[in-house]
Amino acid sequence: MTFTVLSSWFRARQTRQYVDPDLDPPEPGGSRRRGPDQRRTGRALAALQGALVDLLAVLVPVGCVCCEMEDAVLCGSCARKVRHLCKQPFRAEQQSPALVDVDGTAKIEVVAAGAYRDELAKCLLSFKHHGQWRLAAVLGPCLGKAVVTAIGGRSGYCLIPVPSSGKAYRRRGFSPLHLLLFFIRMRRMLPFCPVIDVLERRGDPSGIKAAPQAVREAAARLFGEVSGRIPVERGSGGQKGLGRGERARRVRGSMRVRRGRGKELRGRRCILVDDVLTTGATLAEAARAVTLAGGVVSGAVVLAATRPPAYASVAAEDHLMQALRLNQKLSG
Repeated sequence: MTFTVLSSWFRARQTRQYVDPDLDPPEPGGSRRRGPDQRRTGRALAALQGALVDLLAVLVPVGCVCCEMEDAVLCGSCARKVRHLCKQPFRAEQQSPALVDVDGTAKIEVVAAGAYRDELAKCLLSFKHHGQWRLAAVLGPCLGKAVVTAIGGRSGYCLIPVPSSGKAYRRRGFSPLHLLLFFIRMRRMLPFCPVIDVLERRGDPSGIKAAPQAVREAAARLFGEVSGRIPVERGSGGQKGLGRGERARRVRGSMRVRRGRGKELRGRRCILVDDVLTTGATLAEAARAVTLAGGVVSGAVVLAATRPPAYASVAAEDHLMQALRLNQKLSG
């Protein structure tokens, strides 16, 4: 009896060892694709969900912000291009005049996620000015990767977001930078790097907004006629179109640490976070406010840089051509 049992066990073991997997495939595990729901209520809910998605596409049609493909805020091809532009973060402070000292040394080290051009520029503009908040799923990881590059795997840092102006916040209804940082925290991309929101705008310390509207408009027209540049309304809240000197004068003394929050920064290593780097005047002002409150500014991170090092020669040539055209216009 014992011999028969052992023989049967040995034959079964040999059969299992040399079984052909094509003739006797193993039992499949958990399916990776979800099939149709067998319950009647589940099928009804799935049909209702599909109908609501189709109705929403008809009532609120969307298109890719880059290539205008239908039914997608950002198509897969353009999303890959954005990730490719942010594949390798780079140092960008040397191209920002406000962040470079007279001897050529950088006052603040700035890491940019990508160059402000092509698909990244279109996504950022749509995210900031057109309320396409779903683009945070693509822009958030790009910003998080730049932060990881800036801190270099070290701990003990905190992120300080640069605040938007009050008028820009009321016009948009949200702060794009804070929304990106909230997405990063929800996805737990930077678990050891807390966000401390302590900076605020003072208003307009230069007194430009206190001037009558007619005076501001007359000054803008005069500035445009003399320099040949497009007049910029000073009270608009943004800095697009302003030169280096105008940006520096506009943001000088415009930020401060909220009352009672300075103790959170004393002795802490801080990383400033902004969306776009141009002349660096905004980051320089934020660094001044944080340093005055006792914080140690260890660097800055931006989502995009308008003048990355790879395109510095092109930017210089464009600046030279603009200067030549301006001289021709004034002399003619």
